[in-house]
Amino acid sequence: MADEVLKFPDGSAMGRSPAVANGRPVSEPKQLRILELRYGIIRAQALTPRESTAFIEQLLGET
Repeated sequence: MADEVLKFPDGSAMGRSPAVANGRPVSEPKQLRILELRYGIIRAQALTPRESTAFIEQLLGET
């Protein structure tokens, strides 16, 4: 299970993560903020789509 945060049109939000509240849904602002920060860190470390494609092509060429 991955981190998830759902934001609704009325401004409310709900999230869950295996690392926060044992994967149970949370709606407390502090816990939602933790999920958003974790997602931001992961996103900052991720390859761009172009870099991902090049990396996959490199791996396929090695097999």
